[in-house]
Amino acid sequence: MKKSFIALNMAVAVGAGSLFSAGYASAESISELKKKESQIEENRSKVHSNIQNTEKSIDKVKGQQADLSSQLQKLEKQMKETEDKINDLNAKIIKTKEQIEELKKDIKVLEEKIEKRNELLKDRARSYQATGGNMNYLEVLLGASNFGEFVERLSAVSTIMDADQNLITEQERDKTELEDKKKTVEQKLSSLESMMAEVKEMKAKQEQQKKEKKQLMKKLKEEQKHLESEKIGMEEEADILAGQEAAIKKAISQEQARQAEIARQKEAEQKRQAELAKQRAAEAEKAKQSASKPSTSKSSSPASSSSSSSTSASPAAPAPASSSSSGTFMKPSAGYYSSGYGGRWGTNHNGIDIAASGSVPIVAAADGVVSRSYFSSSYGNAIFITHYINGKQYTTVYAHMSTRMASNGQTVKKGQQIGLMGNTGRSFGQHLHFELHEGPWNINKSNAVDPRKYF
Repeated sequence: MKKSFIALNMAVAVGAGSLFSAGYASAESISELKKKESQIEENRSKVHSNIQNTEKSIDKVKGQQADLSSQLQKLEKQMKETEDKINDLNAKIIKTKEQIEELKKDIKVLEEKIEKRNELLKDRARSYQATGGNMNYLEVLLGASNFGEFVERLSAVSTIMDADQNLITEQERDKTELEDKKKTVEQKLSSLESMMAEVKEMKAKQEQQKKEKKQLMKKLKEEQKHLESEKIGMEEEADILAGQEAAIKKAISQEQARQAEIARQKEAEQKRQAELAKQRAAEAEKAKQSASKPSTSKSSSPASSSSSSSTSASPAAPAPASSSSSGTFMKPSAGYYSSGYGGRWGTNHNGIDIAASGSVPIVAAADGVVSRSYFSSSYGNAIFITHYINGKQYTTVYAHMSTRMASNGQTVKKGQQIGLMGNTGRSFGQHLHFELHEGPWNINKSNAVDPRKYF
């Protein structure tokens, strides 16, 4: 009895290509296969919808990157303006400090003048104190011998008094000027330093903003990369589902052919049995008629006996022999186990590695159908095969091959060569990475088991 095909639902792993395959079933009805075909069509629709949503997400992230890039350009311009302000303020502060140094020289000269005036005024004050103040001027005036001398003395005294008054006024003015200059320059320097502090604070904030925006840009680029990776995976999954649907159609066609063959054989058997029954009835009637004629009974008896013997010795045609698999898998290649199933390098190794040197054939571990044979960036040359054994689905994966010898949709037999061991994809040294899944292969590889328990 021929086995019917059933599709295996496959998902796509990040960074690895995925394959779809279908295998034989011993008791899978056409209605069940069509139901699975409908499920695959539904899954394809969901995948296409997810691809569209992912594309929208990618466009959104790209838009955010464009906005952020514009913000960064604007911020760079502001930072350039801030840097120009800092340079301008630095130049003004340097100039102001130079002015302060010059002013210090002027102040020193002015202070010396003030000090000299102070000494002169002190001398005058001491003279006033010794002579009784303005009385000495009166004595000078009264000591004139005539009016003309009096006028001269009056003019001289007036000049001296005016000079003293001017000296005091000039002293006060110089002191005020000195204080004003000091105050003006100090205020200017203070204002510039205050402005510099504000601008530097602004620059620090701008640098922080730039840092934050760059970090955000990095996250957006990582998100875009992740979304694009997901999109690639979903596009590959869509291809897998397309191959899966084709395999289901093939399974349905083969099941229909199988059932048609069974119906044909059944009809042929029914016709044969009817013919045999008809022959037996005719022979029985003939024997009955022979028995009613004594003269011929002896001669006819051997014939009847012979006929009866011949009839009873004719066996019924046997039913078609079943070719169903024992349900076990064979080791897919020669070589030693270089890595087992389970934990490895801090992650889970969802298969086994078989290593050998030279030209090593890879064979199908069981009867099945290849749904996809292609090159993956991680699996390298890889083939996925789906099997249906004793009413249960299995998926086998063969990776890192140097050569693939089976194509999509091809029916393969247990032990049939499908490739050669290699070192393609994400591989370190020649070996075969082999996975066995009890049911569909999915993105989390939750159905993966240790293949060696089936060998």
